[in-house]
Amino acid sequence: MDGDSATDEKQMRLRYDGTCRVCGADLPARTEAVYERTTRTVRCLSHCASPATTMQEDEAPPIEPGVPGASARREFERRSARREAQTRKAHPKLGGLLHALSDDPHTTRNWKTGAIGEERLGQRLHELSSDTLRLLHDRRIPGTRANIDHLAVTPTGVFVIDAKKYAGRPHLVVEGGILRPRVEKLLVGSRNCTSLIDGMIRQVEVVRGVVGDAVPIRGVICFVDADWPLLAGAFTTRGVDVLWPKKLYPQLRAAGELGGEALEHLYRSLATKLPQA
Repeated sequence: MDGDSATDEKQMRLRYDGTCRVCGADLPARTEAVYERTTRTVRCLSHCASPATTMQEDEAPPIEPGVPGASARREFERRSARREAQTRKAHPKLGGLLHALSDDPHTTRNWKTGAIGEERLGQRLHELSSDTLRLLHDRRIPGTRANIDHLAVTPTGVFVIDAKKYAGRPHLVVEGGILRPRVEKLLVGSRNCTSLIDGMIRQVEVVRGVVGDAVPIRGVICFVDADWPLLAGAFTTRGVDVLWPKKLYPQLRAAGELGGEALEHLYRSLATKLPQA
């Protein structure tokens, strides 16, 4: 290391688990690594300082942000194709006609509706993306079949965004109070959708396991085509924001403390630990 970098960097044995800011590799506690004071990040010993470090970063593979709604659309197409195959098998002569004249069951159509909601929101998010608004789409939660629709890494922290295309008006119903436990329910029209809040809280915890407690994380459920009122309407329940796309966009572009290498490191860590679904 040269004189300038030596004041900013220190080779040490890590006290806690870390992630190399250059390649995203896991660095378990007690591993020898370089700690960078300015960015408060660590890197592998194999990534030298100054020009060599720059070369390693330039050679790092580009991050694939993912395709909005890709896994939901694949599931819809899989189910629809299976139904068509079953219909043709049961009716060799008229199977194609019967399939064309009948609709997929609602359990199959729901996957298509979900894909459309993710695609619409993802397209608009891409239009807003910049060096300070980095996006990831359709990320798989390791060890499960679940996925995270969208992740936005911004100067104010990480937004975990679930896109929903539901008919009806989202609203909050509060039950209980003084004599009974307070219970908050998310309803869309008359449909109880509180399970969406539970799911978002789990997603936030998954992201927190990747980025740690120091980075602010906000869970958002964004209803794409819901019947929102002209005034107000957005609300927060159990720490999860419930809103519509135009209410979300200014929050993603707000100024904050994260930027430069710290934001890039955060983005790369999420992309590595939460691969495409």
